[in-house]
Amino acid sequence: MADRVTVIGWDGSPLTAAARSALAAATLVAGAAHHLALPEVPATAERIRLGSVTLAARRIAQHRGTAVVLADGDPGFFGVVRTLRAPEYGLEVEVVPAVSSVATAFARAGMPWDDAQVVVAHSRDLRRAVNVCRAHPKVAVLTSPGAGPAELALLLDGVHRTFVICEDLGTTRERVTVLTSDKVADHMWRDPNVVIVAGGSPAGAAAQGTGWIAGHEVGHPTGPRGWGLPDRAYGGALGEGESTQLRTAQLARLGPRVGDLVWDIGSGSGAAAVETARFGAAVIAVDADPDACARAVALARRHGVQLQAVAGRAPQVLEELPEPDVVRIGAGGADVVTACAARRPERIVTHASTRDQAEALGRALADGGYEVECALLQSVELDTSVWVERERSVVFLLSGYRVPHP
Repeated sequence: MADRVTVIGWDGSPLTAAARSALAAATLVAGAAHHLALPEVPATAERIRLGSVTLAARRIAQHRGTAVVLADGDPGFFGVVRTLRAPEYGLEVEVVPAVSSVATAFARAGMPWDDAQVVVAHSRDLRRAVNVCRAHPKVAVLTSPGAGPAELALLLDGVHRTFVICEDLGTTRERVTVLTSDKVADHMWRDPNVVIVAGGSPAGAAAQGTGWIAGHEVGHPTGPRGWGLPDRAYGGALGEGESTQLRTAQLARLGPRVGDLVWDIGSGSGAAAVETARFGAAVIAVDADPDACARAVALARRHGVQLQAVAGRAPQVLEELPEPDVVRIGAGGADVVTACAARRPERIVTHASTRDQAEALGRALADGGYEVECALLQSVELDTSVWVERERSVVFLLSGYRVPHP
């Protein structure tokens, strides 16, 4: 394998003495075309155009000599160092870092970024990056061909955001453009670029002051502790099917996480939608009552989370929504379950007040290709001042788990 491998980050500024020394001794240099054109690259060195990092790592592992890998920005931040350090190549790597493209982008925008999410977007899983942009007020997206600013903006349809698009950072062609998301798809953008997607309400009180941890704080510890919160956390008495115990069980079955898109159909007060958003998932709250949608948006703002509310009656309104990862059905019959199952989310959770309703919903889940779990939940709220029953609730909780296609 190579006697020594040095990874040099390049942010457009002159190379450091350490970087120039490593290049001068290199017998193999790997990098993009603009890296290999640098005057410091020895004319006698073997040159590898860096397309697949995996293929380059294999070639470097077979090389007898001194190798240098050139990469944009900080190569240890979503960069080539991770691949080169993989055990199968057995490479000892030294790193000469540079300012990351994300740090540079936020500097150009004049914004702090310790509270930002940072995601990498590829065409095969672009929707997950989009879901993070839906759920969080400040996201940096490292784009790729086919998963750039225009594609991001198109998939964010209906969600207003501001885009700061940074092209060719650190080069003579550098350009920084600020546009609202509805204008971004009208333009062509050069690769490589970094996109800052910002907007919506700040995520919790920590966003207003000094934080203590970078990025997203799962569950927003500056807000109420826990989940399955009592009704008073959401302004008082909630509707049917929104009890604390039922919401707790539903959330446990849904397992919402960062990068997910959750449909909450029949969202009612918005309590379940807000609790789902507090896990970092993107949420679309659907309700036939426009006033309920407005209350859900206001409740989300009060709790410092993002959600999109869509007024309309299911299942018809679901046709235009983006693909969900998991679905909570707070209100709706077997036809709504069938429509959701046709979109193939990983999980569908709903409930019924009678056995007949539970059987109908269970059949719809099974017919849609889901393994069905049903539990009878009974909860009794007690008045602890006199230890008597205050309220009793009995409900069937149904969970559908997608069965993989053979």
